[in-house]
Amino acid sequence: MEFLTPPFMQRALLAAVLVGVIAPAVGIYLVQRRQALMGDGIGHIAMTGVGLGFLLSTSPVWMATAVAVAGAVVMELIRWYGRTRGDIALAMLFYGGMAGGVLLINLSDTGSNANLTSYLFGSLSTVSAEDITSICVLAAFVLLVTLGLRRQLFAVSQDEEFARVTGLPVRALNLLVAVTAAVTVTVAMRVVGLLLVSALMVVPVAAAQQISRSFKVTFVLSVVIGTAVTLAGTVTSYYQDVPPGATIVLLAIAVFVALTLLATPLDRSRARRSEAASGGCTLEVPASRPAPDELRV
Repeated sequence: MEFLTPPFMQRALLAAVLVGVIAPAVGIYLVQRRQALMGDGIGHIAMTGVGLGFLLSTSPVWMATAVAVAGAVVMELIRWYGRTRGDIALAMLFYGGMAGGVLLINLSDTGSNANLTSYLFGSLSTVSAEDITSICVLAAFVLLVTLGLRRQLFAVSQDEEFARVTGLPVRALNLLVAVTAAVTVTVAMRVVGLLLVSALMVVPVAAAQQISRSFKVTFVLSVVIGTAVTLAGTVTSYYQDVPPGATIVLLAIAVFVALTLLATPLDRSRARRSEAASGGCTLEVPASRPAPDELRV
């Protein structure tokens, strides 16, 4: 337990646990909405906030949060009203966010390329006590939204038209998902980095879907996977002196591959049990995992 002794490692582990919980909790709604790469775009935009934080000598985390939330709202507006040129507008938004961050951080007196790298790919040693306070507050907001409104968010993510017919405020809920995703990106940037945070939001969910058949089980399992890989990656980074963000993402992909290999025999076993329970009088239907849009609450 040597890794628990250094104060910076204690802060890093706490941040890793929070990120491991909230990233898949938000990511499952993005996967359902087929917006798996939304976190990546928000990460690009958040770079401008990091640069502004250094330029104005304020907290980069809070400034990145404000800019990322504004960018997420603009992304949703483009999705609603954008037509043929919507993808071009999004591309300019993403590239402009990254370019603005690089420019601003180099114009500041306290910023440097080393600071930029730590935000792009994560860094254990740079998680400060102030960062932990910010991360805890923002993570509490994300959990409040993703758990408290899980049924409404699932309904909107599954079928917007049906949700609108039932009287749900679809646009407000869509905006809330976008804002929550933006907050998650800024929370996770100190652990996995802005360029890799999208993977932590999506890969644990994709891994959980390989063996689960309901939204609830997928939600819980993806959070467990996310927490496990962030903790394992953080500890590995401490002992092997490797980048934490890259290590965490590669571990998540390894879990996805392992569960994918496990899924085929598991599906066959379920099919045999189902056939035996019905006395062998069943239609011969290929055993397959449900698609993401077939998951149930």
